[in-house]
Amino acid sequence: MISLLYSKLSDPQFIAMILVGIAAAATVLTIAAPFVETDALGRRMKAVATEREKIRARERERLAKQQKVSLRQEPKAYMKQVVERFKLHDWLGTETAKHQLQMAGYRGQSAEIAFLFFRLVVPIILTLLTIFYVFVLKVVDAPFFVRVGIVIGAAFLGVKAPEIYLANTIKKRQLAIRRAWPDALDLLLICVESGMSIEQAFRRVSVEVGVQCVALAEELTLTTAELSYLAERRAAYENLANRTGLEAVKAVTTALIQAERYGTPLGQALRVLAQESRDMRMNEAEKKAAALPPKLTVPMILFFLPVLFVVIMTPALIQVFGWK
Repeated sequence: MISLLYSKLSDPQFIAMILVGIAAAATVLTIAAPFVETDALGRRMKAVATEREKIRARERERLAKQQKVSLRQEPKAYMKQVVERFKLHDWLGTETAKHQLQMAGYRGQSAEIAFLFFRLVVPIILTLLTIFYVFVLKVVDAPFFVRVGIVIGAAFLGVKAPEIYLANTIKKRQLAIRRAWPDALDLLLICVESGMSIEQAFRRVSVEVGVQCVALAEELTLTTAELSYLAERRAAYENLANRTGLEAVKAVTTALIQAERYGTPLGQALRVLAQESRDMRMNEAEKKAAALPPKLTVPMILFFLPVLFVVIMTPALIQVFGWK
């Protein structure tokens, strides 16, 4: 057996046949491999894209259930009757209030009528409740003028309550827009540099950023609509800045207006503004982190140090006094 194997290995013709067979098999495998192998990377990318679309659709459905936004709502009948009967538009409706309603995300006649109605009703209700609580139930044992002062203070609080609520809503909305604005600006830069028009870029960014910030998606959608029907595109950009009330948004709208007027390249300006927005967001985060140690001082003194002293001193006191 060994002699036969040695004779075959020493035979040049046999070795040549083996090499030719190996070469032929390698050639066949090389040619057939692209046809039989599966595209694992493409399949994985397709699966990831499908899953991303499912997650995006699920998040949009969840947001739609949580917050159903309608830009055109009919005002309540009783609210409208009260506002028209007492002519609240003349002595409570101001341009500042309308602008604040827009910044808070309340648009249309329904929001204005509801705001005027509550500005009239809330002081009356709060004053009546305070009078009943102070003078009828006599819960507050104080002189007459002190109780009158309490009633006047309640009436003043009722007058300011709708404004306070509106101001808080504006702050929360601006905070949400400020956090999502750098990402939206990066998407806008990508869309513009890819060759999209500014209307298509706004529309695409509004769709993508809707999962992160509904308020910003609303504003971008409104801007897209205004760019379509307003006589001057500059008015649409200015309206976006006025509705948000943020300096970062105002800077971008100014760059857009200048690009429309003078034909300057928009990509470089958006890149610089996007970097500035990210830097501002990072600076705010660093500022909050720097302010954290002073804020933790009082809770540590009140809650951590007494427990720490008890844990450290109790074994020593047990040993000193011989407690069992």
